[in-house]
Amino acid sequence: MNATTTAAAGPRQLTAALWEAVLAFDEPAAITAVLRALDDGMDAETVLLDAIAAVQGRVGEEWAANRITVAQEHAATAISERAIAALAQHTSARTAPALGRITVTCVDGEWHALPARLLAEVLRLRGWHVDYLGAQVPTPHLIAHLHRTGPDAVALSSSIPTRLPTAHAMITACQAVGVPVLVGGAAFGPDGRYARLLGADAWATDARTAADDLARGPLPRPQPDHQAIDDLPHLTDQEYTLVARTRPDLVRAVLTGLEEAYPAMRGYTEQQRERTAQDLAHIVEFLATALYTGDQQLFSRFLLWTADVLTARGVPAHSLLPALELLGRELKDFPRAAGMLRAGAAGLTRTPQTTSGTAA
Repeated sequence: MNATTTAAAGPRQLTAALWEAVLAFDEPAAITAVLRALDDGMDAETVLLDAIAAVQGRVGEEWAANRITVAQEHAATAISERAIAALAQHTSARTAPALGRITVTCVDGEWHALPARLLAEVLRLRGWHVDYLGAQVPTPHLIAHLHRTGPDAVALSSSIPTRLPTAHAMITACQAVGVPVLVGGAAFGPDGRYARLLGADAWATDARTAADDLARGPLPRPQPDHQAIDDLPHLTDQEYTLVARTRPDLVRAVLTGLEEAYPAMRGYTEQQRERTAQDLAHIVEFLATALYTGDQQLFSRFLLWTADVLTARGVPAHSLLPALELLGRELKDFPRAAGMLRAGAAGLTRTPQTTSGTAA
């Protein structure tokens, strides 16, 4: 076994132990495995990013493939959060803040806080004073915090693309008070395309990259003429605003149309009807976000991911097509929306489905 193999064996073994622990709902075993790895000399950042984060990534993949339940997914996330807290307490005295102050938070409406928590702990280990605000932080509260603390930067995390319009507002608000914004998370695209579109000052693929980038020097303070919230010219057609505002009406209309076209749906239980309405609401949400960004592929990728998830649960992917057709009828006077719906439907009919594990 060479040195590289030996170095990699530790994180792999810890990852395997953590995976067994989260599947068994065994929080003490997970925490014990993390603390033992630290005591045995494993670097804390390696524990965070090469073990805990790896387990959480697998959790998402296994849920999408219908190999674990929602309850298991939630429990796994909770156990990972507790393991991170145990690591933070174990290493709290090792690094005194010396590099500056960073606020780490999630976009308002974003409940997936684990990626932000991982970044917060990595930055703390690197020597930053970190204010970790967690999930679901309203913009006014974030700005009030920035006024009180005057950080060097805000690190903004979002996993769900439908939060991009809110992220845009938060980015602009932070810049307006002179604080640069680093963004990350799956919502901003695999190549950071939406970070650039929305005017973020920096984007990073992951926590390690973000910490490395910040270590190279401070982000420049935003200029007075930083990108304004309305610097997306395609929004002048009002399609995004109208689709977003009428989402409940659109969902009701499509649900009614499906019941008329498929009488068997009238026998759905209340739970089945609620789940169908939720699925339709997600379709409209992603369509609205695609209209906001002006990126048809955002909607098409979501549909393909949804088709993968449905297929894994024994539901034919083509079951999405009638809903898209009915939604297209409702939005026939919206050229951009109608075009996105047609393109999304065409993608479903010509692309073999393989589980991707991500919505963006």
